[in-house]
Parts: sequence; structure tokens; C-alpha cells
Amino acid sequence: MSLNISGRRAAAAALTAALLVPLAACSSNDDSEKDTGGSTGSAPQADLTVLAAASLTDVFKTAGAAYEKAHPGTKITFSFAGSQELVAQVSQGAPADVLVTADTKSMDKVKADAGAPTIIAKNRLVIATGEGNPKKIDELKDLADTRLKVVLAAPEVPAGKYSKQILDKQKITVKPVSQEPNVRAVLSKVELGEADAGLVYKTDAESAKDKVDAVEIPDEQNAVAKYPAATLKDSKNAAAAAAFVAWLSSPEGQKILQDAGFQKP
Repeated sequence: MSLNISGRRAAAAALTAALLVPLAACSSNDDSEKDTGGSTGSAPQADLTVLAAASLTDVFKTAGAAYEKAHPGTKITFSFAGSQELVAQVSQGAPADVLVTADTKSMDKVKADAGAPTIIAKNRLVIATGEGNPKKIDELKDLADTRLKVVLAAPEVPAGKYSKQILDKQKITVKPVSQEPNVRAVLSKVELGEADAGLVYKTDAESAKDKVDAVEIPDEQNAVAKYPAATLKDSKNAAAAAAFVAWLSSPEGQKILQDAGFQKP
């Protein structure tokens, strides 16, 4: 009799163990998917919306493609505009996961809506001219020539603020033919020949080097643009958003930014 009881107990134990094996496997898989989103990286899968300064247009397209390749199942949609426009969108509750501006003051305006920002890159201004520099512009003070058609970013745009800062510092008065809503619009005016010159970021001029020339501005006359990135508190993909922001500061992210001409944070 005792042998039968022992046999039954052993059989029950074996059956229980057999049932627990697939359950344990399912639990392990579920945990793995929560941690990695089924990707080969450590970031969870998500469809991310990133609001980014216009001057990041080219480099972020490259960065986004690289990130998606390294994190299968993740898709990043970028919305590029002047930082002041992005701030307005965030303040109005636009659905997004990450914000990257071209200055710290813009980011400060949405501190109640964003996490702690991280500076991911720096930039400097140059004078963009037509290809071959037909007007022979050599330095900042040349922009004061009223015969030149100069275009600047609007004062509320980071590039416009930096432009005003360096022109005021050198006591140079420029009367622009237009003030644009973002730095890419300034670059476009010069590319199309609608302006003789404009102040843009070094990386903007680099992105259009087959259409414009860049006149360097000495460091002592220049301004340093800082790019903070932060997750947005209303994001429905907080972990994935934080992972992307962290990746921008990683060696992989930094190489892409610096290859495009951005400076180290």
C-alpha cells in the first residue's frame, strides 16, 4: 500500500513539474519582452514621436535610421521646426515623446512638461553665402553693407537669438531683408539665391556645401549653441523615450552627430 501511495505521489510530482516547465518558459519570455520589447537591444519597442529643432533635420534622419536598425520593432517619427514652435506645440499638449531644442532657454520654458534635459551636442554659427561667395563676404562686419541682401532667423528663434547676440557684441547693424521662422528657412533663401548671405549653423552650411559656401566666424566673435534633449512627461512610451535620449549621448549617437559637424556636448 505504501508503495502505491509513493508511486502516486511521484507521478503527481512529475506531472506538476511537467506543467510548470512551459509556464516558466512563458514567464521568462514575457519578462524578456518587457525588458527588450523583443528587440536585440535593451530598449523596449515603441513608436516614438520626436520634436526636434530644424537644424537637426539631416543628422536626426541618419540617427533615427541607425537607432531603428539597432532596435528592431521601434519606429521613430520626427517633427522638425523652430524651437519656439516646438515649445508651443508641447505647451498645447501635442502628443510626443521627446523634445530636442537648439537652446537651453527654449527647453526651460517647458520644464513642467519635460524630464531633466541632457545636452547632446553643440554648434556654432557661420555666414552662408552663395556658391563661390560671389559677393566676397569675408567677415561679420561685411553684413552691414546695405547693398547686400542679408537674411536672418527671427529674434524668437534660437539661431536668431544667437545671431543678434554676436552682431550686438561686435556693434554691427544689419538690416535683414527677411527674418525667417527657423534656420533652415534662412539656408534655403541663400541656396535659392534670394539672399546674398545669412547666419546659419555650421552644420546647416555643411549639409548644403554643394550649394552654399561657409565663411567661418572666429570663436571670440561667435556664440555656442547647446542642444538639450528631454523626455516629455505625457509620453505613453516613457521607457523607450528615455532609452532614445540616452542613446543620443552614447558613442554610437555621438559619432553620428559629430560626423555631421556637431561639437561634443
